Amino acid sequence: MINLSTGAFYERSATQIGALRARAENLQKQIGTGERLEKSSDDPVAAARLRMLDREERISKVDTRNSEAAENNLKFTDQALSQMTVMISRARELALHAANATTSDEQRASIATELDGLRENLLGLANGRNASGHSLFGGQAVGNAYDVDPVTGVATYAGTATLDEVEIGEGQTITPGNTGPQIFSLEAADGTQSDIFAELAALSTALRGGGQASADAAREGLSTLDTSFEKVTTAQTVLGSRMAWLELMTDRRTDNLERIADERSVMGGADPAVTMTRLQEMMTVLEASQASFVRLANLNLFTMLR
Repeated sequence: MINLSTGAFYERSATQIGALRARAENLQKQIGTGERLEKSSDDPVAAARLRMLDREERISKVDTRNSEAAENNLKFTDQALSQMTVMISRARELALHAANATTSDEQRASIATELDGLRENLLGLANGRNASGHSLFGGQAVGNAYDVDPVTGVATYAGTATLDEVEIGEGQTITPGNTGPQIFSLEAADGTQSDIFAELAALSTALRGGGQASADAAREGLSTLDTSFEKVTTAQTVLGSRMAWLELMTDRRTDNLERIADERSVMGGADPAVTMTRLQEMMTVLEASQASFVRLANLNLFTMLR
């Protein structure tokens, strides 16, 4: 009976001191890692909230990648459109000169040659690609936006009719560019669908024909070029608003990530000052418990019983 009580005393003391030492070690670990929770059972409510914050952060990272890809595509598209406005403006200058009655047939033929070069350059821009190699104006198509017949030179749109929107956060989406028809399609004088490439080719052919018909064709071409220029500049305006929206959403995601970091620190982080105070308190209790055990173990009663 006496042996059982003595054994129980030592066992209970060892358990208590071991528990205190474990709590002290846990506090030291919190100071080292800056994390308050080691396992979910330490604080189930905080652990659940931390899992939700992790999920929000993962989604935000996906939205960030989507936004960066969209921004990349929009910037390349805007650069291409800027170059197109210069080329179309030049084509209009040439058409205006060709429409002048004092312009000779030889001069109109020379203008036709320059228009052919502008058309080829426009097709090169229409088949441009972004940094990742994706077609700027082909929608979801993998290859070029326009196929050019090697014999006739006719350009045919080979892309998709639409461009998929991408998620950029908070349930918002954005269209990361334009399809070819949205930029280059036109309605011909007879009401049929055409595009800037076909109209430039037709104007070039007419100018080479010479005579009054070529001057008339140049005057008619001015209206077509004005329409094409307006479509391109309108597309630039739309792209500008999309890029501004992307920038706004990027700022909001940044603020949200900062909020997540702050909340994670509150929910799962270990406050250094508070943790150090608790550790000091725990070490004091541990030292007192160890001293008490030594004193009790050396009482005369235990000595006599041994």
